Amino acid sequence: MLGPSGRQLPELCADLSAAVLRLDERASTECFAAVVERVTQADEAELTAGVAGLVPALEGVAIGNGGLLAGLVAGLIEAGADPRPVLPALVARVADGLEQAAVYEALAEMAGEGLDNDEVEALTQARFTINGWLPGLLVPLQQKRARLALPQRDRLTSATAAVVGPIEDAAWLLGLLLVLDDEQIVVVHRETGRAYEVTIAGVGDNFQLHTLLAAVLVGDPDDGYLPGESPPPEWVAAAATGEMAPPGGITGQFQLVDAAGTDVSQGRPADLPPVAERRVVVLDRPAVRRTWNVGRVFPLMSPEINVDRALPADEAARWLELIRPQSPT
Repeated sequence: MLGPSGRQLPELCADLSAAVLRLDERASTECFAAVVERVTQADEAELTAGVAGLVPALEGVAIGNGGLLAGLVAGLIEAGADPRPVLPALVARVADGLEQAAVYEALAEMAGEGLDNDEVEALTQARFTINGWLPGLLVPLQQKRARLALPQRDRLTSATAAVVGPIEDAAWLLGLLLVLDDEQIVVVHRETGRAYEVTIAGVGDNFQLHTLLAAVLVGDPDDGYLPGESPPPEWVAAAATGEMAPPGGITGQFQLVDAAGTDVSQGRPADLPPVAERRVVVLDRPAVRRTWNVGRVFPLMSPEINVDRALPADEAARWLELIRPQSPT
């Protein structure tokens, strides 16, 4: 069944975009409802063409009026639209809004000294409405193709980091902006002296990394794996694409530290400082039993983890020489 009068999403979204730009509230409401009604019948091609039709509205709508539109874009992407056509517009508007919000925070104690009324209004509007725009990026950035195609990454990351405190969802956006994709890290197991090159993508935090490393590295030592118990399938599923909170939670069997010996269990892969131009994570015997309830922090993000190779003994020994001895427990 097609939308009203047999129209599909490209036409419906173009109508919505036009209504938003001419500030026609009644038409915008009607077009918005028609788009929502059509979404469940549309395939990926129609969804993608539809979301592309919203770009003019995303570029032109006032920041204070764009939250619902950004949320609709997020819904179309979650339904299957390719996010890449709208990323430039979304990033530009969100980065601009976050930057204005940061200026608002910096000037709040100065009571807007030196600003005219229009400037104060723009900064205030950005500060108190930009959070409504963030779902437009929080959903697509859980897709690898969107993260790899993201424009203005440095600008958006800086703008987001500056308002992590006052803007409610900025911490989630920053977490996605710091996700590593297709990066090879070195994993060193101190007790056995074994080391591996592992390529990761889409891993949101180091609890998730912990589970995924155990899933691919623990096995029969005679076959080159690490000693221990492989995590149960429900733990691995929780860290991948299954139910996020397995019954009884998840128990770790390592302590994750960086090459300097700092515990990084509660960080993210991007926090691992490079050593010899490579990020290194060391798997130590845990000092305490560590458990957590949720396998991943971003429910729509599919992680990738691949053991590229087990390093020969001489290479593994060189990495062991670069890491700090384990602290006594």
